[in-house]
Parts: sequence; structure tokens; C-alpha cells
Amino acid sequence: MYERKSRITPRQQSKLIEHFVAGTTARAASEIIGVQANTAIRFFLRLRKLIASKLPSFQFSGEIEADESYFGGVRKGKRGRGAGGKVAVFGLLKRGGKVYTAIIPNAKTETLLPIIEEKIEPDSIVYTDTFKAYNALDISQFHHRRINHSKLFADNQNHINGIENFWNQAKRHLRRFNGIKPENFYWFLKECEWRFNGGTHKDLLKQLKYWYKTSNH
Repeated sequence: MYERKSRITPRQQSKLIEHFVAGTTARAASEIIGVQANTAIRFFLRLRKLIASKLPSFQFSGEIEADESYFGGVRKGKRGRGAGGKVAVFGLLKRGGKVYTAIIPNAKTETLLPIIEEKIEPDSIVYTDTFKAYNALDISQFHHRRINHSKLFADNQNHINGIENFWNQAKRHLRRFNGIKPENFYWFLKECEWRFNGGTHKDLLKQLKYWYKTSNH
């Protein structure tokens, strides 16, 4: 089905980008700017797809935190790892640096280890919790450090606070959208990654306006 491009002025496009970077929902932005809600929703999704297409592929080295988390609506039933109806996401974070995320079918060793081996350079220090899927790291080319969450006082180095901070930021940002269609979740996830890695709102706005200006839209 042919989707007619919405007729929004360059000024309205610029304002929509500003509201997107500020974290305004598409519906709220549409009311403020004076465009149709569906127009703003489509425009915001287009921005998310643009962001995902521009994210660089980078290698990690040094001290890396690895963890998985589960995204989705709050529902009764099983919680934690393998919670029903939720999307599993694996994340890697270089301490003091950037984060990388991947949607995964499960949190098994055979799923996680290839991502770790692809994205992290050998001899790096990899911090994880005590989840059994990470056991294979003990005999790999990495230096593996485990964090036992049941111990209240971990030493200063043994933690995965950085990646847990990212999970919290991402979930806080995504909660405002009141449910995301499964087919669109990837684009929202990559938006969160971009926000975390990209610096200040001013930096993000400058970058996104440049990407939009130089893209075929």
C-alpha cells in the first residue's frame, strides 16, 4: 500500500526533531506543533530508523560489563530471566564509554558467547553476574570477573553498575510510550542506545538534524 508522505513544512520538521530529542511523545508534539498525531508518530518512527542506520559498529576492549535485561509490559506471572511476554536484550558497556545492545531469542550461552566474542577484543576484562550462561567465559580468551549480587558490599571494581544504569535509563524512557509494538521495539532500543552514547541534548540535536538534512526523506 502506498503511503503518501505527510505535507509538513521544514519548520514543523525541525520542531518535531527538537521535541523528539527532548523526549516528548509524538502525540504531545503533534498537539504543540499543530500537525496530525499519526503524522508525528510516522515522523518519529522515521527518525528512529534513521538513527539505527547511522549507529557505528565498534569493538570493545579494556573493562567491559555484560548483562541481559527484559523489556515489556508489566504483567502478572513469571518474573526475571525468561519472563513470559517480554523481549530479551543483551548489553555490553565499556566502562566510561559506550553501550551496545542486541535483541536475543534467549539468554543461553550459545546465544550470548558469539556476541561477546564478536564485539569484545581478547584479553579484555569482562564483568558479569553469576548467571550460569556466563560460565563459558571462565575458559575463554577473556578475563572473567563475577559479581555476586547477594553480597551487599562488592569491592569498588567488581560491579556492573554501568550497564544496569543504562537498563534503568532505557526503561524509564520507554515507559512514557504506553506500550510499543513488537515490530517497532528494535528502533526504540537503538534510540536508547544513541541517547546514552551521544552526549548532551544539544549534541544529539545537532547530530540528528544533520543526519536528517543529509538523508533521503
